[in-house]
Amino acid sequence: MELAVLNTNGSETGRKVTLNNDVFGIEPNDHAIYLDVKQFLANQRQGTHSSKEKSTVSGSTKKLHRQKGTGGSRKGSIKSGTFVGGARIHGPQPRDYSFKLNKKLKQLARKSALAYKAKDNNITVLESFQFESPKTKNYINILDGLKMSGSKTLLVLADYNENIYRSGRNLPNTKIMAAKDLNTYDILHADTVIFIENSVGVIENILNKA
Repeated sequence: MELAVLNTNGSETGRKVTLNNDVFGIEPNDHAIYLDVKQFLANQRQGTHSSKEKSTVSGSTKKLHRQKGTGGSRKGSIKSGTFVGGARIHGPQPRDYSFKLNKKLKQLARKSALAYKAKDNNITVLESFQFESPKTKNYINILDGLKMSGSKTLLVLADYNENIYRSGRNLPNTKIMAAKDLNTYDILHADTVIFIENSVGVIENILNKA
């Protein structure tokens, strides 16, 4: 699959980039995508939720009344979860939600997500550019030139560039990352994935690495 390389004004430069079929042309694996996205979202969770159980609730442990003969139910302590102000029964406790996935499965998931984007013509290749200093207006001008100002975009750089990153980080529906940090969730979340010309080879090398 060949894509024309565009300049920052949205015009074709006359150059083309051939996308590797081993990355962008595979048959997508939906289950691999599901597992990778599930892991990504699970790893974002802090897991700091906590509630008080009987051992941590303040209150007397004295038995409220005798066990039998009252005609009522048995009550062991005012700290019971059945009373107002009592403990939370089976409440949430701090835990780690993260889990591991096989490296090859994660590679397959990213390839599958990129294959979906390529199939739907939602991949754009942009020539390399630089900003002398962080300036959000410059980044907005690029999106306007590409006619993507109202879309969710993911810009993939060959390597981290602070000036470009800081120029777009405050814009809604805009994400910028280095090729080595590309993940399945962000690929699927974006309407269009914009690859800087020299980042295509980088991501292909990463995803084809044994």
